[in-house]
Amino acid sequence: MPIPTRFSTLATGLALLGALTIRAQAPATLTVQVNKPGAAVNKNMYGLFFEDINFAADGGLYPELVKNKSFETDDHLLGWKALRGGAALTSYVVLTDGPIGPTNNHFLRLSTQVGGPEAGFVNEGFRGMGVKQGAEYTFSVYLRRGPGSIAALNVTLEEPGRPSGGPETAASGPALAQARITDLTSEWKKYSVVLRPSATFAKARLKLTVEGTGTLDLDVASLYPKDTWKGRENGLRPDLVQLLADMKPGFLRFPGGCIVEGRTLAQRYQWKETIGAVAARPSLINRWNTEFLHKFTPDYYQSFGLGFFEYFQLAEDIGAAPLPILNVGMACQYNSAELAPISAAKGPNAPVAAADDAPTLDTFIQDALDLVEFANGPVSSPWGAKRAAMGHPASFNLQMIGVGNEQWGPQYLERYELFAKALKAKYPAIELVSSAGPSPDGPLFDTDSKALTQLKADYIDEHYYAKPEWFRTNVGRYDGYARGGPKIFAGEYAAQSVAIASPDNRNTWDCAISEAAFMTGLERNADVVGMASYAPLFANVDAWQWTPDMIWFDNLNSYGSPSYYVQKLYALNKGTRVLPVTMPAGAKNGTDNLFASAVVDAPTGDVVLKLVNYSGSPRPVSISLAGAKKLGKTGRAQVLATADLQTQNSLKEPKKLAPQESTFTVKGSTLNYTLAPNSFTVLRVPAQK
Repeated sequence: MPIPTRFSTLATGLALLGALTIRAQAPATLTVQVNKPGAAVNKNMYGLFFEDINFAADGGLYPELVKNKSFETDDHLLGWKALRGGAALTSYVVLTDGPIGPTNNHFLRLSTQVGGPEAGFVNEGFRGMGVKQGAEYTFSVYLRRGPGSIAALNVTLEEPGRPSGGPETAASGPALAQARITDLTSEWKKYSVVLRPSATFAKARLKLTVEGTGTLDLDVASLYPKDTWKGRENGLRPDLVQLLADMKPGFLRFPGGCIVEGRTLAQRYQWKETIGAVAARPSLINRWNTEFLHKFTPDYYQSFGLGFFEYFQLAEDIGAAPLPILNVGMACQYNSAELAPISAAKGPNAPVAAADDAPTLDTFIQDALDLVEFANGPVSSPWGAKRAAMGHPASFNLQMIGVGNEQWGPQYLERYELFAKALKAKYPAIELVSSAGPSPDGPLFDTDSKALTQLKADYIDEHYYAKPEWFRTNVGRYDGYARGGPKIFAGEYAAQSVAIASPDNRNTWDCAISEAAFMTGLERNADVVGMASYAPLFANVDAWQWTPDMIWFDNLNSYGSPSYYVQKLYALNKGTRVLPVTMPAGAKNGTDNLFASAVVDAPTGDVVLKLVNYSGSPRPVSISLAGAKKLGKTGRAQVLATADLQTQNSLKEPKKLAPQESTFTVKGSTLNYTLAPNSFTVLRVPAQK
C-alpha cells in the first residue's frame, strides 16, 4: 500500500483546484432529454452482497469475541490454550457425557489437584479481541461443578504477555477487567457478569481460571459487547451496519456466494440450522478456510450466531429487500461438484456416485418452500410460528429467492427448472434469481443464458471479476441485450487491480472509477438490468482470503474503500426513470474516456447526472437539459477525484478519498461544469421550488 506524502497530497489538491479553472479547451457537449424519460429504475437497483468470506461474520459483523465458544468445531479446542505457568491444570478434556443439549453436545472439563491462579484456559478470539475503555461486555457461561471443592471461576480480560516489548507469549499481561463467578452447582447453570475494560486494546484475550481444587465443566463461554446495532442482545457490530445503512441499499443478498454450496453437500449452508436459540446452533467449517494457500485459515468456522433470522432482521433494519440464496442440490463445482439425486431413479444427469444417505432434490426444494413460510407465513403456520418465537411475528415480506449461487451446465438447469416449478406453483408472486455461471461470457455462459431465457427466468445472475479496463471497455454490454426477456442481476462484480483472486489486488481508485464508468451502462439499461451489487462486501485486515473488498475493518475500526463510495453515490442517487443522454458528436458512451448517464428523481423532481472523466486532465462539459422546465438556480455536486489512480483508503486514512460536496449555478437549461481529472461526479439539478 503506497505511503501518502505531503507532496502527493499537495499534487492532488492542485489537480482538484485546476478542475475549477475554466480552460481554453472547448467543452464537450452532452444532451440530456429531460422531456423524454425512459425506463423505470428498480427501486431496489443498487444493493449489497454479503458472504461469510474474509471473516465477515464471525470476527466481523457478528461481534462475539470468543472463538469456538461451545467446543463444537472439528478441533474441539480451536481458539483455546491451556495455561502452563504456576500450578497448571492436572488434566483437561472435551467430553460429551451429559451435555447441555443435543445439538451442543461437547463441553470442556477442567481438573486440578493443586489449584492456583494459572489453572485454566485462555481464548485468543478472532485475531485477538478488540475492547474499548469503559464499554460493557457481557461474559456468560454454562458451568457444572464436579467432585472436589472448586469455589469459583475467575474471569479476566487481559493483554497478552510481551517481555521487553517483544512478541506475545503465553504469559499473562496487564489485566483490563476481572470478575468472579461463584455459587456453582452440580447441574448445568448459566452465569453472567459484566466486564468494563480499563483501557482500549485491539488484541486482548480472555482468561478463565478455577479457584480451588477438583473438577469443573464449562460450555458456551461468550464475551459479547453491549454496544450492538439497535442494542440487541444478539446484535451486530454497529460501525459495520452503519456503513451499510448509510448507503440506503435496495436489497441484501445473503448468505453468499460459494458459502451456500459447500465443498460437499454435507458442508453446505442449511438455513434451518441457523435459527432458534443461538447456543443450540451447530457450527460448520467455512468453505474458504483452506481454499487459498496465500491465506491458509484452518481456524475459519461458522458459528451461525448470525443466521437467517438475523439476516432478515438486518435487511429490515437498513430498509433493504431480503434476497436469500439457497443451495440447488449442488456442491461447489470447483470442489467436489457433488449432486443431490433428483429422484431414486437414475436419469441422464443424475450423479454417478452419491452417498447412500444423500438427500434428494426434494429436500432442497422443501427447504425453499419452508423458507418462504418462515419469512412470510402467519404465526399459525409451523415455520411462521418459529419466526414469531424469535421475536418477529410480522412478515419479513420476502419477494425474491436465489436458486443456486454460481452453478452452470445441464445439471444446474435441470435442477433449477424443478425448483422453479415447485416454488411458482405454491408462491407464484415470488421472483427467482437464476445463475449464468461464474464467467460473463463463453460457451457455458451463452448456453445457460439462452436456456434460462427459454425457461422464462425472472432474473439471470451475471458475475464479472476483471481488470479495470474490462469495465471501461464493456460499458455498453447491455445496450444490445434483448428487451422483454429475463432481467439481469449484476450480482457480483469488482475490478481486479492485478488478477482474479490475486492476493496482490488492491482497492485502488483505478478500480473504483472503472466500476463507476461501467455502472453508467447498468443505469442506462435499467430496462434490462434490475439489480447490481459489488462483491465481496467485508474483509478483516488480519484475516482476509480474497481482495479487493468494499469495506475493511480490524477489531475496533472500519472504513469504506473508494469502491464503497462509488456504490454509495449510485445508491443515494438512483432516481426513478432513466433519461436519454447523447454524448459529444453522437459518440458512444465511453468515447475518449468520458462516461455518462442520467436519471430523474420523481419525489424531488431533480435531474441527476453521473459523469466519469477517466483522464489526467480537467474536462469542461456543456450539458443541455433538453425540455427541462422550472429548474432551480443552485445545484449540488458530489465528486470523487484524485490525480493518483493508485490512491487507496486505509485504517489510518479512512477518508483519504471520499466524496467532496459543492454547489454550482444553474442558468437556464444549459449547465456548464468542469470535471476534475480522474473523477466520478454526481450532479443534482433541482426542480424549481
